[in-house]
Amino acid sequence: MRYETFIAFRYLFALRKQSFISVISLFAVCGVAIGVGALIVVIGVMNGFSTDLRDKILGVNSHILVTSLRGGIKDYTKLADETAKVPGVIGVTPFIYSEVMLSTRTGVKGVVLRGIDPLTSDSVLSLSKDMISGDARSIENQGDFPGIIIGSELAKRLGLTQGSEVNLLSPSGRTSSAGFAPKIRRFVVGGVFRTGMFEYDSSLGYVSIAAARQLLGFNGDIVSGLEISVDDVYNVEKISKDIRDKVGSFTVYVRHWQEMNANLFAALELEKKAMFIILAMIVLVGSFSIVTTLVMLVIQKTKDIAVLMAMGANSTSIRRIFMLQGTLIGLAGTLFGFMIGVPVSLLLKKYQFIKLPSNVYPVDYLPVRLEALDMIAIGGAAFLLCFLATIYPARRAAALSPSEALRYE
Repeated sequence: MRYETFIAFRYLFALRKQSFISVISLFAVCGVAIGVGALIVVIGVMNGFSTDLRDKILGVNSHILVTSLRGGIKDYTKLADETAKVPGVIGVTPFIYSEVMLSTRTGVKGVVLRGIDPLTSDSVLSLSKDMISGDARSIENQGDFPGIIIGSELAKRLGLTQGSEVNLLSPSGRTSSAGFAPKIRRFVVGGVFRTGMFEYDSSLGYVSIAAARQLLGFNGDIVSGLEISVDDVYNVEKISKDIRDKVGSFTVYVRHWQEMNANLFAALELEKKAMFIILAMIVLVGSFSIVTTLVMLVIQKTKDIAVLMAMGANSTSIRRIFMLQGTLIGLAGTLFGFMIGVPVSLLLKKYQFIKLPSNVYPVDYLPVRLEALDMIAIGGAAFLLCFLATIYPARRAAALSPSEALRYE
């Protein structure tokens, strides 16, 4: 800004009778600050919700899933060795998947049964971290019976604790003269896990691969597929392609987590964008307050503007003065918005004082994650809206004619 423009700016905004304009400017700053603060909190919650949900899903499920197109995988050891050689792969573990009935003296519940290898599962699954009683190796035999690890909600519903005995009913049974009889085997609860997602905690159980084979009647050394973890969860598309090329001699189907959860994360991303647009309207309302402030200022300072123009100030200098005034209001509102939104988000993240019903939402608290790119986008969008709001009143002030403004003075 040139020195003459700076002197003119001080002349206009250091005059008396500024109280009315100051009140309007304060409302404009508050409007922008509330909008920016709300944007930061909401976008932080949306990021946290999406990230936390992704982590929980990838903790129970693998990054990449390799299954057979012919039912099960027989020569899975060789396939696992070949898969582990693919760049980016950090863990491979076999699994068996089925749906069975779990019965106790207090009730019956359908569960998703997963047979896992406790020696290799830690490199892919987060089961060891999710345990609240027992440990992942408790799926090995518990005395005379094999062990099973169940979710906390399932344990609560059926009144089960570590050491409780349960019966698993497999759909693969036998036909007798009395009709079809399901295969039943007794298990001992070796541990309880909690992921924080009601869907998993209420319907998932882990057993060893050997116990799952016996219960389901699998013949030979066969598994349902392989679960794979990678070093970069956002690079699964390329790693999946490399796995397909590497194990092309096997008849397998390779899928990654983005494909299997595409609809869920696309909906979350759409919701995030929609919330950004909706809450940006609050900032837009604040920018309209800036327009009102500057228009009122032009009306109140018509005589002073005319004096400045008569003394040699050109229309460009006058326009710069009012654009600077509006820009300062927008900058102050944006900064105050960050001073409101960031501390609130950090407090919400640390203390988690907003709880969610776990049987309704996939998480039981309100997660928050602040990302630098989003903060830059919010600040830039708010500042741009405020700057655009200065154009009309600034052009109106610059279009004043000194002779017309001073005619009746």
